[in-house]
Amino acid sequence: MGISQQRRQDILDALRRGTVPQYGLDALAVGLQSFEHAFDEELSKVARGGAVFKAIRGEYGSGKTFASRWLRERAHKLGFACAEVQISETETPLHRLETVYRRLMERLTTPDTPSGAFRNIVESWFYTLEEDVLSQEEIDPDDVDSLVAATDALMEKRLGEVVRSAPAFALTLRAYRKALVEGEDEIADGLLAWMAGQPNISAAIKRYAKIKGDIDHFGALSFLQGVLTILKDSGHPGLLLVLDEVETLQRMRGDVRDKSLNALRQLMDEVDSGRFPGLYLVITGTPAFFDGPMGVQRLAPLAQRLAVDFATDVRFDNPRAVQIRLKGFNRESLEEVGAKVRDLYAKNTAATERIETLADNNYIADLANAVTGNLGGKVGIAPRIFLKKLVGEVLDRIDQFDDFFPREHYALTISDTELTDVERASKSAGSVDDIELDL
Repeated sequence: MGISQQRRQDILDALRRGTVPQYGLDALAVGLQSFEHAFDEELSKVARGGAVFKAIRGEYGSGKTFASRWLRERAHKLGFACAEVQISETETPLHRLETVYRRLMERLTTPDTPSGAFRNIVESWFYTLEEDVLSQEEIDPDDVDSLVAATDALMEKRLGEVVRSAPAFALTLRAYRKALVEGEDEIADGLLAWMAGQPNISAAIKRYAKIKGDIDHFGALSFLQGVLTILKDSGHPGLLLVLDEVETLQRMRGDVRDKSLNALRQLMDEVDSGRFPGLYLVITGTPAFFDGPMGVQRLAPLAQRLAVDFATDVRFDNPRAVQIRLKGFNRESLEEVGAKVRDLYAKNTAATERIETLADNNYIADLANAVTGNLGGKVGIAPRIFLKKLVGEVLDRIDQFDDFFPREHYALTISDTELTDVERASKSAGSVDDIELDL
């Protein structure tokens, strides 16, 4: 697979920081092949006007965020708009869908716009509407007032049900376009921000569009319908929305948790009812969230909708099911992804031969064993810290120092301060001296 030098550098920078890269994940993907066909089928269904809800489950370190971003890249290649929203108790509580909507709009991306894509999408849509109006050859292109009026009429027709359930959506779009025509850029910016769910928009800007208040929980769902309509009309097959780390609901106060679970059920039901054509909604969570008493099982209707039999051998899991499980890493897959990263690094440096010789597959296997040993032998939680060490402490040194030889000069150390809570809890030894490994 071809990948640019800049993209390779971005991937390596992310791994060096211990984070999941935003893009280029095909270069690192391990163990996701079994999902490819089902994901592509579902993206195709959404592109045809359907809607899909998918739950991805996996233990910490199994690659849930990686898998969702890998899916996002597949969606982007098809022209989808995408957004990844991290669920949290303080910043993005799931029971307040207006907040989820706001984060969605803040993180909206398209294949050619890596962030803040809403303005480009709206402007592209208005351009499409104008072209459709002019193609009828009934309006003089130089008659601005008639063109605006005809475009507004076509806009409301295209929005259809959205105009009836959320009239403020069309009102604001019309006012936004009027503000642009009149050169009122500040008002236009404010109206677009209000449409994206931002609070604290001035009363003067709202008066201009004859709207009041802010988007609430129920309004957010109607506005999402409108956004999906705009996306489809402006050439995007649909929207992939990922709600990541939904398991954080388990740590919330009881009443907030129950409201959030009910909001999740509501979203599932709305997707199933056909309210959101063009939406591919993905949630990620741990098995404890889906199976434990503090998660999905607290709400029987939600548990029923998400129920999947995982008693059979993982080899026979159905990737088309509403809930899928990630297999997680074993020693072989950890070494495989390490080799992929090594090869990626080797293409990004003049020291290719040294990289390939000194960080050969045997060395990568030894480093993987050492990191896993430090984490209580739990391979499943090792990938993040393993790749961080491989890139930042081994490959970087081989690249920069001609006299650095990892087996001679590098001894693995893992401090508590660089570990997450889950990794720290699994750390088995008080120091690396307790682990006898020949590196």
